[in-house]
Amino acid sequence: MSCYEIEALRLGLMNVLGVGDDSARDHAENELEGYLDGPIEGLANAESLAEVERHLDAALVDLEEEVAAMDDDDPEYDYTRGRLVAVRDAEQAVQRLRAQGGSIVDGLGDAHDTLHETFPVED
Repeated sequence: MSCYEIEALRLGLMNVLGVGDDSARDHAENELEGYLDGPIEGLANAESLAEVERHLDAALVDLEEEVAAMDDDDPEYDYTRGRLVAVRDAEQAVQRLRAQGGSIVDGLGDAHDTLHETFPVED
């Protein structure tokens, strides 16, 4: 059993953040072998945070549909529901990442304004 969504998210975030951990990338790619299509493929190949969010949302919808279609006595039901919880948690982590990134950008703008207020430039 594998959590395809989480492994694909790891790959996508590695792309976006420029993380070059070859062993983690190899592990994730091995876990995803044969499952790289649809939102999982898009997520694994994402090159922006917006792409990560879009493909993660689509993967989450697919996973929710998978859980809804399962019988609760299916031996994989509990694990699949656990995947759903983990992916929802990951979605929140990505939202926090976007918010923190936005805060950094805003802070840099404030620093720039403060610098110009402190040391005005005459035209």
